Amino acid sequence: MNAVPVPAINAQRLLTDITHLAQIGAGPDGSIHRIAGNKADWAGRDWIDKTMRVEGLYSYYDETGNVFARRQATSGPWLLIGSHADTVPGGGHLDGAYGVIAAMEVLRTLHETDHPVADHVETVAWFDEDGVTPTSNGGLVGSTALTQHPHLDELVGYLELHVEQGPRMEASGLELSPVTGIVGVRRYTLTVRGQENHAGTTPFSLRADAGRVASRTAASLRDICTEVDPLSIGNVGVIEFGPGAANVVPGSARAEIEIRAGQEAALDDIEAELHESVARIAEEESCTASLNRTSAKPAAQFDKRVVDLVEGVCRDRTKACEPLLSYAGHDASVISTKLPTAMLFVPSTGGYSHSNREHTPEEHLILGTQALLESVIRATGMLMDSKDTSLILAA
Repeated sequence: MNAVPVPAINAQRLLTDITHLAQIGAGPDGSIHRIAGNKADWAGRDWIDKTMRVEGLYSYYDETGNVFARRQATSGPWLLIGSHADTVPGGGHLDGAYGVIAAMEVLRTLHETDHPVADHVETVAWFDEDGVTPTSNGGLVGSTALTQHPHLDELVGYLELHVEQGPRMEASGLELSPVTGIVGVRRYTLTVRGQENHAGTTPFSLRADAGRVASRTAASLRDICTEVDPLSIGNVGVIEFGPGAANVVPGSARAEIEIRAGQEAALDDIEAELHESVARIAEEESCTASLNRTSAKPAAQFDKRVVDLVEGVCRDRTKACEPLLSYAGHDASVISTKLPTAMLFVPSTGGYSHSNREHTPEEHLILGTQALLESVIRATGMLMDSKDTSLILAA
């Protein structure tokens, strides 16, 4: 039996739709303000919904605000593809949106060409991935809701296309990257208590400087991370001293710390080293300190079968291809706990993301979407049960 030819996406439609969605919620400088649940976000979702309906597809919202689309009168199971439609304040036009538009383009292409896989593909525009509102609890809201919904049982897997949001691909000259997993992220609050005193009259040797404990801890974080796992990263993004005067030795200090690594064991070891370092520094500075974990999102390891399949597609498309670990969070991390999951990246110019400088060359946007389509065709054949795969698939 001859394989059905792989259809080509409509590149101009893809690029036009990316531009169209970028206008919804755009500020004067081109940055996007589709914050989850605001008017622009709902307008964007309505546009996605109507665009798929015009194509003759069945589009619907779930209770959380996710927007799904698939062919009319199909009974599944389905391979889910998509990304998130919301942005951070002043975000870029590709983060999330590119993956949503690419998924829409893939389904429309399969539908228009009446490809056998078309009946078994569903798209999603996730609600509130970025988690920047007070009620978001860190984001990934829509994907988390799906993992607790009966519709999950009608799905066979999940694929997500995304811009890298970092500089590695461009620096290495890569055009496509299959993603092997997503780092785990842990956040902590460091609280230090020392003794306020006159900074002009108190010798260094007699100070209980809470600010120095926080500063030394921040300075040690890089060494702790790289010694445990050279691929891990950390950040101290908030640091506060009290009472906050140039001539007063800080009697209190507070810092917010984040660490990211690809393995839970590495996160555990970094956390242990950080606790030890804080205790030692506090003692040396005659202060007391506590380090409390405030949140933790576990590392995600994607399904090797699907990752290998995606890598095969990427290498068929370009020699400039190497697997990467994602250091940014994605809905795929949540879905991977329930379904076979993989991602693929295209490069981000200059590594910029979450800003109006976000950019990826058009040829890479097109290449990534075509690679997604081919991955969908191959993955559907692999993941469907044999009784449901009376499909003629491309090799």
